[in-house]
Amino acid sequence: MVKRAGRRLRTEHLEVRAVDSLLSHARVAVIVGKHGHKIVERNRLRRRLRELARLSMIPRLRGIDLILRSASSAYDVGFDQLKNEVETLAGQLSSGRVS
Repeated sequence: MVKRAGRRLRTEHLEVRAVDSLLSHARVAVIVGKHGHKIVERNRLRRRLRELARLSMIPRLRGIDLILRSASSAYDVGFDQLKNEVETLAGQLSSGRVS
């Protein structure tokens, strides 16, 4: 449901789909495609995104379900760049500015 009906936000390396939830807390699903990379690289990127979502998105958002999907270019960027993009997305979602 979130994948098709959710509001869409994008950054250079990430995409978020968000939909309002009846729950009082946020839920986040992280999707990292293979994109021709090894499983070790995929797991590292997935762990980074889960940690960033846990620290930046979940505490700031209430009553929302999210899908956080990485682009193939996300494999090539550092943790700080991913952190900036996740915080930007969290800020847009918490302020209600969804384009």
